[in-house]
Amino acid sequence: MQHDWILGVLSDLQAFAKTNGLEALGEQLDDTRLIAMAELACIPSEGQARAHGESPTAGRHPQRGGSLPDA
Repeated sequence: MQHDWILGVLSDLQAFAKTNGLEALGEQLDDTRLIAMAELACIPSEGQARAHGESPTAGRHPQRGGSLPDA
């Protein structure tokens, strides 16, 4: 998956927090990793999106890559 790098970043931040006695932050980052994994699992790959006739970037902000808010 092309977005797995974010999980590594969150893991590194969590390790830093725990190493430096930032327990609450470490726990929050653990929750954040779980949310990131769940959301990343819902993002269709480019191949899947194209197979269904969808643009792989539909509904995403063109520069940030995030979802656009519902109107």
